[in-house]
Amino acid sequence: MEHAAALAPVTHRQPAAHAQARVAAASRTGVVRLPTFRHLGSWRVQSSAPEETSTVVYGGGSSAANKQPRRPQDQQAAARRVTLATLRGKHQRGEPISMVTAYDYSSAVHVDSAGMDLVLVGDSAAMVAHGHDNTLPISLDLMLQHCRAVVRGAPRPLVIGDLPFGSYESSPAQAVESAVRLMKEGGVDAVKMEGGAASRVSAARAIVDAGIAVMGHVGLTPQAISVLGDFRAQGKTVNSALKVVEAALALQDAGCFAVVLECVPAPVAAAATAALQIPTIGIGAGPLCSGQVLVYHDLLGMFQNPDHSKVTPKFCKQFGDVGAVIGKALAEYRQQVEAGSFPGPDHTPYKISSVGVAVFADALRNIGLDGAAAAAAAAAAADAGKTEKIVGDGKPQEGDNINNGILSSAGAAV
Repeated sequence: MEHAAALAPVTHRQPAAHAQARVAAASRTGVVRLPTFRHLGSWRVQSSAPEETSTVVYGGGSSAANKQPRRPQDQQAAARRVTLATLRGKHQRGEPISMVTAYDYSSAVHVDSAGMDLVLVGDSAAMVAHGHDNTLPISLDLMLQHCRAVVRGAPRPLVIGDLPFGSYESSPAQAVESAVRLMKEGGVDAVKMEGGAASRVSAARAIVDAGIAVMGHVGLTPQAISVLGDFRAQGKTVNSALKVVEAALALQDAGCFAVVLECVPAPVAAAATAALQIPTIGIGAGPLCSGQVLVYHDLLGMFQNPDHSKVTPKFCKQFGDVGAVIGKALAEYRQQVEAGSFPGPDHTPYKISSVGVAVFADALRNIGLDGAAAAAAAAAAADAGKTEKIVGDGKPQEGDNINNGILSSAGAAV
């Protein structure tokens, strides 16, 4: 097959000079070779909307500020489709790789607009989207739903789907079957799997051999909480640190295109990054990885109340206070509804002519709904701010054009 040679395990490792140069804030030198997946560069389940058009829904709620033209550099970034070749180029040049999670269409749209390189549809959806205490409960079928939504909202980044707990541990054949489902039914570009034990390495190799790009994940592996007992940092002892590096190397040799390093000390992450030819993506692993990933809800500060603050990890920097903004907006909405001030005239856009209201009211009376007729007439009078067209019993006056004000399909009077 065309990609068979490209998927061969990497056996020759570069020296650690490029990582030392990164510590010195210089770009990597040295040739870096990544597994190539030619068939993934063009195939992708995408939204039916063209990438260059904005998906504006309905057309309300936007302000003039939101309609400002994008900067040229932003337009160029949005036009480039991220592939494994893109990642290879960034890694060779020593350019940091940006990655964030997304779980639905709206978060994917935001992530895509921000110009992220990678989007992870993480099994952390079990916690931040479904309220569980850990990642174990989410199923493959539910992950597929999240993947499809994210793919529709993020056509530019490389989208990676997490293999959830229970979908790949039994055998390499089960791992391949689950990965194929994420690709075919979820529309993702690659899959991620946790662990560096021999069985997980074999599963990763089988998935790569099936023609699917795999991202590894070592250090803290949340799916192993039953064994770990808690979400605890790894690599804090010599033996544990060596295991992290060895597991990352084994996953590279299995054909993984990148490895996530979660909750390990910075020197351990630096050592792994220096030992590998493929990118490392850190989360709670210090600044010396090839790239960084954070959970969407964590970095935005979505969970601010005491009930949820416990799930925000200490390594996460909050780049926004979105939870407070949402809470304030919802409280203001409730207050305006209770006060009767929303919706006002500016948010009641759909009209019917006064003649049409009169005919409507007359039809209601004919079927015995006098109260409804009076309510319709009163609402029309209040909306118009005058009562010239509605007189007496609300019937149309002689000479009125009863065809005036026919509603368009959008509901506005034309």
